[in-house]
Amino acid sequence: MLTRRQCLTAAATVAAPWVHAQPQRVLRMSWWGGAARHAATLKALALFEQRRPGVKVKAEYMGFNGYLERLTAQVAGGSEPDLMQINWAWLAMFSKRGNGFADLHAHAKALPMDQFTPTDLAMGEVGGKLNGIPVAYTARILLWNASTFAKAGLPTPRNWEELFASGQALRAKLGERYYALDGELYDMMLLAQSYVQQRHGMPFVHPKEPRVAMSEAAALLWVQTYRKLIDGHVGTPLPLRASLGGAEKPTEQQPDWTAGRWAGNYTWDSVIGLRGSTIPKDQMLAIGDFPTLDGAVDSGMFGRPSLLFSVGRNSKQPALAAELMAHLLADPQATQMLGRTRGVPAAREPFEALVRNKALPPLELQAYAQIQRQRTSTMGITLPNALFEHARLHRFMREVFETVAYGKTTDVQAARRLVEEGNAMLRRIR
Repeated sequence: MLTRRQCLTAAATVAAPWVHAQPQRVLRMSWWGGAARHAATLKALALFEQRRPGVKVKAEYMGFNGYLERLTAQVAGGSEPDLMQINWAWLAMFSKRGNGFADLHAHAKALPMDQFTPTDLAMGEVGGKLNGIPVAYTARILLWNASTFAKAGLPTPRNWEELFASGQALRAKLGERYYALDGELYDMMLLAQSYVQQRHGMPFVHPKEPRVAMSEAAALLWVQTYRKLIDGHVGTPLPLRASLGGAEKPTEQQPDWTAGRWAGNYTWDSVIGLRGSTIPKDQMLAIGDFPTLDGAVDSGMFGRPSLLFSVGRNSKQPALAAELMAHLLADPQATQMLGRTRGVPAAREPFEALVRNKALPPLELQAYAQIQRQRTSTMGITLPNALFEHARLHRFMREVFETVAYGKTTDVQAARRLVEEGNAMLRRIR
């Protein structure tokens, strides 16, 4: 007759192979970012694993360069991660009819839908299917070095007239090297588009249709407004930026910015901290008024989700991936770890926690408030067509404006190309 100890030993011997045979559930998650985002995300993933024994999250992370190319190859081969961070504009590339990612409506019970406004959720929909949930919303704002303007005895620009005059005013007061705005080419293209959008009521690409919305006359005004900003010494010329270490070298790395000679930046609100990190402590940054034409029917402000979380169409564990997404978007402990590493959270409670804990710097909170006021105003912020930031169209627009910047084309020729060749390209990539 077996003793009690022998029975327990035998039972353990039988049970052990069954326990070890249980397959570990592995999820893959991919994202791009810098060191702070990587470290915070890894901590949040470790917390998820800790709470779910038997679940392992394989992290696939890198810098932005090369991320899209890798993801494109994975999607094409049906081997994309279960959960992935994507750029909102990539919806137009990967999911033209809403079938490129898992439909998150099917996992609504696992997701913190009540943390987001219907408008926020709608920005992740394609063809009635919820392809992604916005992690954060971002928009373009005018960020001024108020100390430079004070040195010149000038106020920061409050409207278009003052903005167009600011470059020459600074040059007259402080010298040739002073510009009102540092502007990478795309920055200046977007600022000029805002003016045309307020004037004509439409951006370059129609918000809902795959076609150019600007008439040739409006496109001509777009080119002329860009030229006015550059010729008026408002924005730094493209050849000048190219001569200073690269046309796309970030503003915060430019010596003329850190010295206060470039007195502003038209940029995303999400990079305010980055821009401010390299200026001397005795200089003060300020959020400027967004210039608006009298009688404008469209705000012209350029805003969109900064990032989305999406579940792979080929994921074998979409429900578990949705749980991980919910954890990263709204879990109190996880979102505290993540902080603002992906921008100001779009989810209500994580945002309120940031404000309550004074974890959102005053300047960023001011920019956030400006953007939210605009979003909820009668004009609102028109969500751009994702095709506007499609890689191929983006390269085309930049190439046209580069020919303008280097004096290789006339304004009329550039405007005609934008409309005719822009429509042809949109027909190909839609």
